[in-house]
Amino acid sequence: MERTMSMLWASWNLGQAATLCAALAFSLALNVPLARAAWRLPRALDGTLPAEPTAAHRLGRRAFLLAAPLLAVACAWRFGATGAALAAIVFVSVLLVLAWIDAETGYLPDRLTLPLLWLGLLVNMDAAFAPLAHAVAGAAGGYLAFWCVAAGFRALTGREALGRGDCKLLAALGAWLGWTALPRIVFVAACLGLAVALARRLAGRLAPGEAFGFGPFLAAAGVAALWGM
Repeated sequence: MERTMSMLWASWNLGQAATLCAALAFSLALNVPLARAAWRLPRALDGTLPAEPTAAHRLGRRAFLLAAPLLAVACAWRFGATGAALAAIVFVSVLLVLAWIDAETGYLPDRLTLPLLWLGLLVNMDAAFAPLAHAVAGAAGGYLAFWCVAAGFRALTGREALGRGDCKLLAALGAWLGWTALPRIVFVAACLGLAVALARRLAGRLAPGEAFGFGPFLAAAGVAALWGM
């Protein structure tokens, strides 16, 4: 019996290691083109952005290429050798690159947010992360909720609060995780955004009324919601 248990334990460990290695390889293959997209897509939208990589961009690239594989391994550990694990790796990788782009340039390119939204609906045809009806309601509700907030703020103050990219990103999160996850995502993202804004203000790095991207906080809240946090 003891020998049988030892063999089963060794087999499980070998299978787990193979799954984690496969996740790492998949992540590396996925993240190289995503890192290139982080450079090219914002410049397709705004020709005034620097034509050569800045120190901030190089730092962001290193952080992305380090964090994305770690998150991929975490997804494989969480979901095992399943299609849901592969989908989760794509989800967190695209969220991470969107957070990087928004933090650096203030853009959330449609070429990433819209495919992420449609992929979420396709993944949930088999209810991988949420029932399909919840995913459809989440996509529609996420976009409309932020669109209404942005329109209301613009009408009251004449200033922009949320961009269309934020609306599409929240719609994509709703498509992946369902409408029931949206209140928690928005709450967590808002808390993170307020904490960062306060820290930057105290450090003298944020002027009164200065805007900054909300995408990184939505992305972080979306990853946390994926893992049930």
